[in-house]
Amino acid sequence: MLRHMSVAAPSLSPLPPVELVRPGLWSIPVPIPNNPLRYVFVYAFETDSGPFIVDAGWNTDDAFATLSEGIAHTGADISDVQGVLVTHIHPDHYGLAGRVREASGAWVALHPADAALVQDRYAEPTDLLQRVGNMLRRVGAPAEELQSLQNASMPVLPFVTATVPDILVEDGDKPEVPGWDLLAIWTPGHSPGHLCFWEDRNRLMLSGDHVLPRITPNIPFHPQASADPLGDFLRSLERLEAFDADEVLPAHEHRFVGLDARLAELRAHHEHRFAEVVNAINEGVTTAWDIAARMRWSRPWDRIEGFMRRAAVGEAMAHLRALENRGVVREVLGEPSRWELVTS
Repeated sequence: MLRHMSVAAPSLSPLPPVELVRPGLWSIPVPIPNNPLRYVFVYAFETDSGPFIVDAGWNTDDAFATLSEGIAHTGADISDVQGVLVTHIHPDHYGLAGRVREASGAWVALHPADAALVQDRYAEPTDLLQRVGNMLRRVGAPAEELQSLQNASMPVLPFVTATVPDILVEDGDKPEVPGWDLLAIWTPGHSPGHLCFWEDRNRLMLSGDHVLPRITPNIPFHPQASADPLGDFLRSLERLEAFDADEVLPAHEHRFVGLDARLAELRAHHEHRFAEVVNAINEGVTTAWDIAARMRWSRPWDRIEGFMRRAAVGEAMAHLRALENRGVVREVLGEPSRWELVTS
């Protein structure tokens, strides 16, 4: 699910073209319905047995047709796809994976941490919705918004085929994509099982949503997240410093060079967000909901609605959890919980 809090205004411009990124490697933009990011890049690796793709897109007829046309542009057919490496479980990456498998017999691969979420999130979400409601009360959501926020993610269900993966890809695994040297790198934060893929021969980093060229991925605290998703994310950024990438191939926006510089920008962004949280508490703001309302978003708080508002509060909570682990703040449990600075 797209959870980016810094998004541009919707654009009516056409999708980027299908492009040959390197000999045998293609980028295929697949449309995302009703979303300012407009498309997700599916990357297709040519092999003698057929293409292998990284991510798939949302489960809509338009997206499936666009992906099929993109695969045809590379000289293959959607029925030739051999494998789908999914960077993470959000609908724009995972939603079409099952339909591609039905069309081709391809295997579908996820990290175990995201594979464990499929049933509760997409197949039988009743219990998850209850836990989301409990979280919203704990963060201080107003009673009049509880019901709508609790159900804010339900409209995405039709865009996902709840597909059980055939293969679980762990950190350090080398997926079997003949003729290519791929390495899976576990980079949790945006989702618990987010994966990046390093292609060593061409020195390319396929970064999914973990590292994007302009916007910062939403790092949410919610019932399916780890205890410290932002801490996970920041540690994952450090892991990518070991890779000297010639180019970064993200899931959105555009390809870019300068991985190290972008990693530094993302770390600095979150340090600034930490300061916003601490300043809000210093000024007497104590609930996660009210702290989120004081943080700077891409639009004013009173113009953030529905799922985006829930995502913003989840990000505020992720910053609070990370600060708690640093020994800066502590939670006073309740409904709502209240946050205070730790004094020495």
